[in-house]
Amino acid sequence: MSYVDEVLELVKKKNASEPEFLQAVTEVLNSLRPVVEANEELYRKNAILERITEPDRQILFRVPWVDDNGQVQVNRGFRVQFNNAIGPYKGGLRLHPSVNLGIIKFLGFEQIFKNSLTSLPIGGGKGGSDFDPKGKSDREIMAFCQSFMTELSKYIGADVDVPAGDIGTGAREIGFMFGQYKRIKGSFEGVLTGKGLTYGGSLARTEATGYGLLYLTQELMKCHGESMEQKIVTVSGAGNVAIYATQKAQQMGAKVVTCSDSTGWIYDPEGIDVALLKEVKEVKRARLTEYAAARKSAEYHEAKDGSVWQIPCDIALPCATQNELLIDDAKKLVANGCKAVCEGANMPTTIDATEYLQNNGVWFVGGKAANAGGVATSALEMSQNSERLSWTFEEVDAKLQGIMVNIYHNIDDAAKRYGMEGNYVAGANIAGFEKVVNAMLAQGVV
Repeated sequence: MSYVDEVLELVKKKNASEPEFLQAVTEVLNSLRPVVEANEELYRKNAILERITEPDRQILFRVPWVDDNGQVQVNRGFRVQFNNAIGPYKGGLRLHPSVNLGIIKFLGFEQIFKNSLTSLPIGGGKGGSDFDPKGKSDREIMAFCQSFMTELSKYIGADVDVPAGDIGTGAREIGFMFGQYKRIKGSFEGVLTGKGLTYGGSLARTEATGYGLLYLTQELMKCHGESMEQKIVTVSGAGNVAIYATQKAQQMGAKVVTCSDSTGWIYDPEGIDVALLKEVKEVKRARLTEYAAARKSAEYHEAKDGSVWQIPCDIALPCATQNELLIDDAKKLVANGCKAVCEGANMPTTIDATEYLQNNGVWFVGGKAANAGGVATSALEMSQNSERLSWTFEEVDAKLQGIMVNIYHNIDDAAKRYGMEGNYVAGANIAGFEKVVNAMLAQGVV
């Protein structure tokens, strides 16, 4: 049995109840086979794959807080510190009812390679809670965030572990958490990213993941002799990533015709009105039915009536959540002549859908590479905090574009080196893996 198969069997046995984590590990290790086979004796002797698939530590804790009715509520808090071979643990805090240890481990494992790809000194981690901020008052959210940080503060620090925002964790939540950390520790340090601009945040952080996705997509198209001009683009999601991906795509001359949320989706053949979408989602925090009601050209569809992937497009950008683009969606995209799929979310495309797209000539770039702009800009925020400086929007945006263009060429080169030209999923895993493994080997058995 090969070393990869041995480790996959071991991981499946030890983590049998964590399907998302197993899906991520299986996808990564299978794509790393050529690298592992070329270095099998060295990697096996040093248990590289066993070490990289086992987190440094998994922290699970109780989060009690009091709601507006005086009732005590209890949630679970998580932080998985996965690998710090190349820098402090770095990864977001997800607040959503679906959060469990397996999902946090999947996200943290992916973060190791994504962070490595940025070429910045940051390791991989992830955290969050099964708390749902939807429908909660500001006071309730503050009560939860303060309780959550009271425990989390024991395990994080500017040179140890630097969490960020994620689904459910925006500027409001980060602000409450930062205030509580400062209160407990008595020090003002860059322990969280995604902070407000008045207390150490970075310009362009809000736009970073969506903008970064488009910078990489644009480079992908350019290297295949195409441009973004007049391309029809379908986007899923209506959160931060989707909104700013839509904005940047339209600035590049493409037309984005869809967006979605948990209850339904919009098809707008005139092109999504970004200002209206921001008003509905960021100001009113309302459903997309309000977008449709305010715009005559928009068609609203319930979630049960298919998905945005049935709309013909040149480029598809899944920006919502994991496992949202299924095999039937992939077949529709191929049948409709889609040229490229680039992931704005974490693992939104199932493995069978990914393989179908790749086997049918679609240029497919996974989230590890395509949505690394968010964490890259978080690392730029860390740099600004360390220097006690604030860079202009243009400076940060230029650095972000350079990082994303560099990521595309690194994953393209890695795929070519191992005879897998055009397989950007394998290229991303290989390029991210090699840097981390070299650091692990240099640092001994730790």
